[in-house]
Amino acid sequence: MKKASPTFGVDRHLLTTAVSTKTAQFTKSQKVFSQGDPADTILFIQSGTVKITVINKQGKEAVIALLEAGEFVGEGCVSNGSPVRVTTASAMEPSILLVIQKKEMMRALHEEKEFADQFIAHMLKRNLKTESDLVDQLFNSTEKRLARALLLLAHYGKEGRPETLITAIPQETLASLVGTTRSRINFFMNKFRTLGFIQYDGDGMQIHSSLLNVVLHD
Repeated sequence: MKKASPTFGVDRHLLTTAVSTKTAQFTKSQKVFSQGDPADTILFIQSGTVKITVINKQGKEAVIALLEAGEFVGEGCVSNGSPVRVTTASAMEPSILLVIQKKEMMRALHEEKEFADQFIAHMLKRNLKTESDLVDQLFNSTEKRLARALLLLAHYGKEGRPETLITAIPQETLASLVGTTRSRINFFMNKFRTLGFIQYDGDGMQIHSSLLNVVLHD
């Protein structure tokens, strides 16, 4: 399946010339790191998709983000207040990540101005998306939240052309990401397919621009 260009426009060439990295490959479902592990590296997704989850004291797991090529994972390690991982990161498909040691990342942020500027821009965009996700969760219906999640995965509204064929996401993962039950996700996915908004294609899923009608409809 075709891979997306870097989501936030991080220049991979600049990253690898400004920062010392090593390449790590992960198989489907393999953990990149676990909640409670030492936060001593930051990672950059070269290809694939990484799921970010968190588990509360009662053992309930929630999906808080699906990250793609061009995004950083575990960036909290650059904060002195985060000695351990507060989330778990797992590969949703075979993925390749660039691994950067915390000390090396701190050096690059202080000494490599162009790279630091790109990283700060990345973090600002990530924060804006987090705010948008919160507003979506608080004020929109389950149907709209699901439609928005699928459109974001297909890169609608981002620079460049949308990637209409995406990797099929398990309904349990979508339910946790959207904040609802699997049965509700199943109901709306069947509705979207009946209306022609989505179409399953082998291991992938076709997302049509008509799905925007769900988000825009009051």
